Amino acid sequence: MRIHRLEISAFGPFPGTEVIDFDRLSAHGLFLLNGATGAGKTSVLDAICFALYGSVPGARQEGKRLRSDHADAAAEPRVTCEFSAKGRHFEVSRTPAWNKPSARGKNGFTEQKANTLLREQVDGAWLEKSGRNDEAGAEITALLGMDREQFTRVVMLPQGDFAAFLRSKASDRLVLLQSLFGTQRFEAVEQELGRRAAEARAEVESLNNQLMLLLAQAEVETAGLGLELDGAPAREDADGLLAWLGDAAAAAAAERQAAAAEAERQGRELAARLEGTAARAERQAKLAAAKQRRSDAEAAAPELRDAAERLQRHRKAEVLGGQLQAVDSAEAAEDRAAAAAADAAAELRAAALADPELAALPAAPPDLPPAAAPLFAGTVLRGELGRLRSLRAVLEERLPDEDRLAALITRGTELQLSLDGLHEAHRSGAAALAALRAESAALAAALAPLEELAAEVQLRTKEAAAADELVAMVGRYARAAESCAGIAERHRLARDTHQERRQRWLDLREERLANAAAELAAQLIPDEPCPVCGSAEHPAPAPAAASALAIADAEKTAQEAAEAAEAVLAALERELGEAQQNLAVLAAQGGDTAPDVARSDAALAKERAAEATLAAEELAANRARRGELEVEISAAEQGQTAAAAGIAQTESTLSAVRGQADELEAALAGLRSGHPSLGTRLNAVRGTTALLERADAAAGSLEQARARTAEARAQLDQALPAAGFESAAAARSVLLPAHDAAGLEAAVRAGQDEAARLEELFAGEELALAARELATDGPVDLAVLAQLREDTAAADRATRESVLAAGLAGKSVRALGRISANYAEQAAAGRERRERAALWSAVAEAARGAGDNTYRMSLNSYVLAARLEQVAAAASERLIGMSDGRYTLQHTDARAARGQKSGLGLEVVDQWTGQRRDTATLSGGESFMASLALALGLADVVQMESGGVDIETLFVDEGFGSLDEQSLEQVMDALEGLRDGGRVVGLVSHVAEMKQRITTQLQVVKGRNGSTLHISDDAPA
Repeated sequence: MRIHRLEISAFGPFPGTEVIDFDRLSAHGLFLLNGATGAGKTSVLDAICFALYGSVPGARQEGKRLRSDHADAAAEPRVTCEFSAKGRHFEVSRTPAWNKPSARGKNGFTEQKANTLLREQVDGAWLEKSGRNDEAGAEITALLGMDREQFTRVVMLPQGDFAAFLRSKASDRLVLLQSLFGTQRFEAVEQELGRRAAEARAEVESLNNQLMLLLAQAEVETAGLGLELDGAPAREDADGLLAWLGDAAAAAAAERQAAAAEAERQGRELAARLEGTAARAERQAKLAAAKQRRSDAEAAAPELRDAAERLQRHRKAEVLGGQLQAVDSAEAAEDRAAAAAADAAAELRAAALADPELAALPAAPPDLPPAAAPLFAGTVLRGELGRLRSLRAVLEERLPDEDRLAALITRGTELQLSLDGLHEAHRSGAAALAALRAESAALAAALAPLEELAAEVQLRTKEAAAADELVAMVGRYARAAESCAGIAERHRLARDTHQERRQRWLDLREERLANAAAELAAQLIPDEPCPVCGSAEHPAPAPAAASALAIADAEKTAQEAAEAAEAVLAALERELGEAQQNLAVLAAQGGDTAPDVARSDAALAKERAAEATLAAEELAANRARRGELEVEISAAEQGQTAAAAGIAQTESTLSAVRGQADELEAALAGLRSGHPSLGTRLNAVRGTTALLERADAAAGSLEQARARTAEARAQLDQALPAAGFESAAAARSVLLPAHDAAGLEAAVRAGQDEAARLEELFAGEELALAARELATDGPVDLAVLAQLREDTAAADRATRESVLAAGLAGKSVRALGRISANYAEQAAAGRERRERAALWSAVAEAARGAGDNTYRMSLNSYVLAARLEQVAAAASERLIGMSDGRYTLQHTDARAARGQKSGLGLEVVDQWTGQRRDTATLSGGESFMASLALALGLADVVQMESGGVDIETLFVDEGFGSLDEQSLEQVMDALEGLRDGGRVVGLVSHVAEMKQRITTQLQVVKGRNGSTLHISDDAPA
C-alpha cells in the first residue's frame, strides 16, 4: 500500500486547503515531518487514518473535534487521500459531521452528516465505487487487509505506545496483541471447552441426583413396613443398602401373607354360620307374611263378589254406548246450531237498522210458518249476497285510483314547497353573491401595501439574524476582554516574580563565585593533589567561609525557583497571545460595538422582520382568500342560473299535476256514496257481506243438525230391545264411568290373582320347611343373628386389612427390585459420563491456564506467545543494528509470580555480558531503540499475518530526542534499511539533529490563524 497524494481542507489545525504530494516525498525514500510542538504533525497522520477508516487513531478519536476552529464558518471540512494497493489505484474523500451556518437551523446552524466517496482509476478514468460510509470502509479494509487498529500499529508506529508495551504486564500485552492478530477464535475455543465441561459436569450431577432419588424412593417404599434400620448399611454403600432393604422387605411380606391367610379362614367360618341362621330367619319371616296375606284375602272376598256383579251389568249397557252417545251428540249439535241461527238473525236485524247497504233487504211475512223461515231467509240472503259481492269487486278494482289521487295531491304539495324554496334560495343567493363581490373588491384594494412589505421579508430576516449574531459577538468580546485582562494581570505578576527570582539567583551565584577559593580550600584533602596546582602540600589554604555550602544550596534552590517561574511565565505568554488573538478576531467581527447600540439595533431589526413576516402571512392569506372568493362567486352565479331554471320547470309540473287530480276526484266521488274514501266504503261492504255470509251459514247448519238428530234417535230405538233394556234411561242408569269400570275390573282381577298366588305359595317347599323348622327348633333369636352379623363384619374388615397389608408389602418388594435394577443400570451408565466430565474439565482448565497447566498460560495466551516470539525475533534483527550488536529481545514463558498468568514475557539479552534482564532496566535511549525495533518487528509480523500485504509507506512518530549522537546514527542506519525495495519512511520529529540529517522534509508551520504545510527537498541545516 502506497500513499500518493493527501488533500486536507478545514481539518484539525489546517484552516485552508493543504495538498501533500507524497510521490514527491517518496522520491527520496526517507523524509522528515517536522514542526513546532502543537503545529499539527500528528494531525497529518490523523487525516490519513480518517480518510481511510473514517476515524482517527486511539484516544484522539474521543473528545477531539475534527473540523478546524480556524476555518471560515461556512468552510466544509474534507480529507482526500489517493493511494494504490494490490496493483489498483484509488481515491477516497471523506467529510466528518459538522455544523453548517444556516438562517433556518437551530441556533443558526444545521448539522451536516458525514459522507464518503470512494473512486477507482481504471484506464485513466475515475469510476465511482461507493458513496456510503460503511461500504467504503469495508472495501478499504478488505483491500488493505488491515482494520484501523492494525493500520495504526503497522503503518503509523506510535513510539509511546510501544515503550509502554515493552514495560507492560502480560495481561496488558495480551490486549494489544489480540487486537492486532485477531485471536478471538481461540478465546471462543476456551469458552466452548468450558461450556462442554460444564455440560458434562451437569450431566454427572443430574445422574447423581437421579441415583440419590432412587435411594430415597427405596427408603420411602419400605417406610410403611416398619423395618428396624439399626443394622442397615449407610447410604454411602448404596448397593449394600438396597440389598438389605430388599431382604428385609421380602421377610416382612411373607409374614403379612401368612396373617392374611389365617384371617381369611376365620372369616369364612363366621360367614357360613351367619348364612345358615339368616336363611332360617328369612324363611320364618316369609311364612308369617304368607299367613297374613291369606287372612286379608278371606276378609275381602264378599266385597269382590259385589264388584263382579256391577261390572257384569255395565258390560251389557256398554253395548248401546255408541247409539246413546250419537243421540247425545246430535241433540247438542242441534242446540248449538239453533242458538247460532238465532244470534245471526238478531245481528242481521240490528245491522239492517244502521247499515245503508242493507236498506233493500226484504222482511219476512208475518204469517210465515216457523218451518219455512229458514228457507225464506236463505233465498233472500243469497240474492243480497250476490249484489254486494259485485259491488265489492268494482270497489276493489277502482281502489288504486284513489291511491293515485292521493299521490297526485302529495306531489302537488311537494312541488309547491319546492317552488317556495327555490324562490327563497334565489333571493338569498343574490344577496350572498353581492356580499362576495364586495369582499373580493376589498381584498384586492389591500394587496398593494402588503406586497411591498412582504418583498422585504428575506432581507429583514437576514438583518435580524445578523443583529442577533452581533449581540452574541459583543457578549463574547466582553467576556474575552475580561478574560484577557485577567490573563494580562497574571502575566504581569508572573513576569515580576520571574525577574525577582532570576535576580535572586544571579545574586547568589555572584556570592558563590566570590567565595570560590574558600569553597575549593574546603575540598582539599591532606596528602592528596590539589585540583588547581597539583601539589600534595597545602601550606596556606584560604579560610573556609562558614556559609559556602549553604550559599551553594541556596543558589540551587533559587535557580530551580527561577526556572519554575520562567516556565509559568512562558505558559502565560502563550495563553496571553492566544487570548489577544481571539480578542482581535472578535473585534474584527464587530465585537467591540457598544452593547446598548447592538441590542437596540437587534430589537429594531426583529421588529422590522416581524412586521415583514406578518405582512407576508397576511398577503398569502389574502391571496388564498381571493382565490376562494373567485370560486365561491362562480359557484354562486351558477346557483342563481340553476335556481331560475328550476322555478320555471317546477311551475309547469305543478299545473299539470293539479289538473290530473281534479279529473280523478270527479270520477271517484260517486263510488264513495257518502263515505270519506273508497277504502272506507270497501271495508263497510266487506263487513256487510261477511255478516250476510254468517247468517246464511247459520241457517244451513241448523237444517243439517235437525236431520242428524232424527236419524240418531231412530237407530237407538231399534237397538234397545236386543240389549235387554226397556228404555234409554234404563241403559244409562247402569253405565259406569270409564275409570270406575276400570277400577272394578282391576280389583276383581287382583283378588283372583292373589288367591292363586297364595295357593301356590303354601304348596311350595320353602314355607313347608319353615313350618317344620318352627315346629322343631322354634323361632330364630334376632339378638343372636345381630351378634353374628357384627362378628362377620369385623372378620371381613380384618381380612381386608391383612390382605391389603400383604399386597402393599409385595408391591414394595417388587418396587425395590425395580429400583435396585434401575440403580445398577444408571450407576453403570454413569461411569462413562464421569470419565468424560473429568476429561472435559481437565482440558477446559488447561485451556484457560489452570489445573495441571503449570505455566498458567491460556490457549489464547499460548497462540499470542507464539506471535510474540516471532515479533521478538523480527525486532531483534532491528535492535542488533541499532545497539551496535549489544541487545536482542527474547520472548520468555517463565512462570509469573503470585500465580499470575504467564506466557507473554519479554526479556532483553545483553550480548556483552551474556545476561538476561528485564526490559524496565533499559535506559531512556535504549528503551527508545528497543521500542522502535519492537514496533518495526510487530509491523513485519502483522503484515505477514495479514496475507503478505505490501506496506510501501511507513511513519515513525517521535522519540529521537532521547538518543545520543552514536545511537542516533545507528537508528538512522536501521531506518535507512527500511527503504530497501522502494519503501517510503516518514519520521515525525522536531529534533534539530534530525533536520540536519534529513533534507527532504514536510514542514508544518504554526501561526495564529492555523497551520500550513510545505515540502522542502533541500532544507537548510
